[in-house]
Order: sequence, then structure tokens, then C-alpha cells
Amino acid sequence: MDKLLDIYTDYLISSFGPTTATNMSRMLEGEISHDEITRFLSRSTFSSITLWLSVKSAVRNIEKSDGVLIFDDTIVEKPHTKENDIITWHYDHSKGRSVKGINILNAMYSASDINIPVAFEIINKPIHYCDIKTRKVKHCSELTKNDLLLQMLKKCQQNQLIYSYVLTDIWYASTKNMQEIKLGFNKDFIMAMKSNRLVALSLEDKLQCRFVNINSLNLEPNTTIHVYLKGLDFPVLLTKQVFINKDESEGILYLVCSDIELTFDKITTIYKKRWNVEVFHKSIKSNTAIAKSPTRTLNTQSNHIFAAIFAAFKLELLKLKHHTNHFALKNKLYLKAMQASFLELRKLSA
Repeated sequence: MDKLLDIYTDYLISSFGPTTATNMSRMLEGEISHDEITRFLSRSTFSSITLWLSVKSAVRNIEKSDGVLIFDDTIVEKPHTKENDIITWHYDHSKGRSVKGINILNAMYSASDINIPVAFEIINKPIHYCDIKTRKVKHCSELTKNDLLLQMLKKCQQNQLIYSYVLTDIWYASTKNMQEIKLGFNKDFIMAMKSNRLVALSLEDKLQCRFVNINSLNLEPNTTIHVYLKGLDFPVLLTKQVFINKDESEGILYLVCSDIELTFDKITTIYKKRWNVEVFHKSIKSNTAIAKSPTRTLNTQSNHIFAAIFAAFKLELLKLKHHTNHFALKNKLYLKAMQASFLELRKLSA
């Protein structure tokens, strides 16, 4: 590992405020200069390939045939940073509106309760156009996030990653993704499904194009049925989960699974692992300062994002060593920093 990368990622983990080259140099009492740090961020080229090479040995130690590969994206909000091809406007499904920031698609490998990021792509929008309605300049990507997912999946196959299932949420449950995962990569998937997707209840119905909306089915909770999704060449299992939200409202989650031998309990147990990527996204935002760098160029911003993701991997290794989670580790560092600050103040007062 690059020595400066190791120090920089440790700095991201131990920092509790803006992560600047000046602050890092001061923390190290000038051992590494401000200019060295800025050159490191501007001249290095870290990518998804670098991430895989950095985590490969750890993955090889934990990988199992029942491992899962989880895909999801997150938005790191940067409302006050100048807009460019990666810091731009992205639609946030959780907020129901567009937000300004950096959109990152991550692939996480999960096995034996260990979760390691194995690939990532920063959504780049280099195409600029004028929106006729608003008369504002907008940005768009050359590839969709579903295109990037398949590219990342292909790379994981080339890296000979051992896993059985691909897990995604609703936004990646496209027919093309399902076809490629099952028929192209010979893997199975479990994906959340929108209630308005069309299914046929038998092969005959499919051949006769008799499709119905999922939400029109009288599907009992906690059971599975065989269906044919419109546009899909093979049958899948469809399940319906009913749960109570925090506001005591009723929620429904439909899942489709390409492994038609699984039971409802097995499908839902495996799909629960998808939550690990949500925890990872929360960790890079809360524990590895992914949004706290004032970097302004595409290269420095991209390198900082890689460093924040790699820092989260280092936290995962510490989690295994100390049997505690990322947030407890960060809280322990915060407490130690407070204690050191308190003792220093007592010395100054004396």
C-alpha cells in the first residue's frame, strides 16, 4: 500500500471536522507538508481496480460459495461546492427530489458477517445540454447506472469472486440485469420489485401474453409463487412481505428470486444482507469524512472518494479485530480525543 494513502486514510478515520491538507500537515507537526498532500491527491489515480487490488487478500480469506454481491448507490451531498461533471444534480429517491452532490455506485461482497467493498463507480455526467422547459444547462451520463452495474459485475466475474446471489433494491431490478445475471453470469439474484410490474402465472399465460400487475394478485404474505416476469426468459419466485413501519403504517415488500428451489424464509434471510450496504453508506458519510473534503478538481475529488471507501474497509478490519462496529470505534476515538483535549487544557490552566 502507498504509505501516504495509508496515512491519509487514517487521518480520515481519526478526523472530526473538515479534512484539509493544512489540518493534516498540522496534525503530523509538519512531517508531511501541505504541498505533499495536495500533490498526492492531484497526481494519484485511484480507481475501482485499485480498490480490488487493495482488498483482494482480505476477500480471499473470507469468500464462500454462499457469499452475496450487493449493489446500491448513494449520494454524497455537496450543496456549496462548484458544479462539475461529478458534483452535479442527482435524483434522491429517499427525498423525492434532486440534490446536488456526488452519486456513487458501490458493489459490496458479504460473507461470514464481513462486508468488503470490491468495486465502485462515480457517476460522471460529461454531456451538457440545455433543458427546453427550464432553459438551464443540465448534465447527463453516457452510461446508465444499470449499465455500470453490469460492467462492475463483469469485472467481479473476471476477478473470480466466489458468490451465489446478487442483491439489489427496486431501482436495479431491470429485466436486462436479471437476464444477464442468470443467463450471462450463471448466478442467481434476489431483488425488490415494484408492485406495478407485469407477471404471468403460468408458461401458457406468458405465451398468450396474459400478464397482470403484481399488486392485483391475491398473494398470501410469507409464501412464494412461480411467475414469469414480462420480458424474462425463465420463471422466478415471487414473495410478499408485510411489515409495520415506524409510524405504524403497513408496508409491503415484493421480492423476486431466480433460484426457484428456495423457501420464503431462505429468500428473506438472504435479502436481509442487502442492509449491509446501507450501513456502509452511512459509515463513509459519518466515519470516513467522504463529504468533508474541500477538494475542487475532478481528480482530487475522485481520489478522496476512493480514500474514504478504503478507510471504511480499514474500519471493517478493525471491527473484526476488536469485535465492535464502525460507529463504536469512531466514538472510542472521539472519546480519546476529548480526554487528550481536556488534559491539555488542564496543563495550560496550571
